[in-house]
This record gives sequence, C-alpha cells and structure tokens, in this order.
Amino acid sequence: LCCFLSVNTLPLWAGRLLSPTNQATLELYFPATVEYAVHVFNQRSQDSNAYKVVRILRSWKEPANGIVFSTELQLSRTRCGKFDEDIENCPFQASPDVNNTITCFFTIDTEPWRTNFQLLNNTCSEGSAE
Repeated sequence: LCCFLSVNTLPLWAGRLLSPTNQATLELYFPATVEYAVHVFNQRSQDSNAYKVVRILRSWKEPANGIVFSTELQLSRTRCGKFDEDIENCPFQASPDVNNTITCFFTIDTEPWRTNFQLLNNTCSEGSAE
C-alpha cells in the first residue's frame, strides 16, 4: 500500500488536521492503518503462517488530537509464511479440523503521511465475532 499526497490535500494547522469528517479521514488514512495492524499481528504471532483480513467488522476514528483509529478485524490464516513477500495475494488456508479465524480489536495512533504508527491497544480472541 503506497500513498502519494500533495501538500494541498492535508489541511494542517499547528501540526494537526483541521476537522475533516470522520468518513473522509477513514477513507484517506484507514487502509494504511489496517495494513499496519495486520503487520504487527503477524510479527507478534507465534504462528509461522501469515494472517490477513477476511472482514473489517467495525471501525471508527477516536475523538483525539491527531488521528487515532479503533477497528475490529476478522483475520484468517493463509498458506503463506508470515515473512513471505506477497501475503495479500496468498490464499486462505482451509482446514476443517483447525479454527483458522481470529477476531482482533486494535487501537492505533497514526500519522500515515509520515508512515508513523503506534499500537495503543490490541486484544484478540479465536473464532469469529458473529
């Protein structure tokens, strides 16, 4: 995921974004934040296989200075190793005897235009949130 932003697309004042709507903020900055969350999950996981997003269950921008997102993601195990290059195109692992689905909640402070992310909260549970 790569983003090219012109200075004109970032309404800055005193180092902070000027009140864009939550929807516009989500559309612009949320994809990179989700990518970071999954990357951190895979790095910290004891599993040798990578996980990727099946579904975004919920997401919102927290009322905070700067940009802080909270999101609940449904992740599933892939056939690829977590250090493989192209995890996005890796097929999910289908195994009826193993639960390969994990639901995780992340809160991330982000400055995506600087590629600066900080994980504030992360909790996961096995299985689907449905």
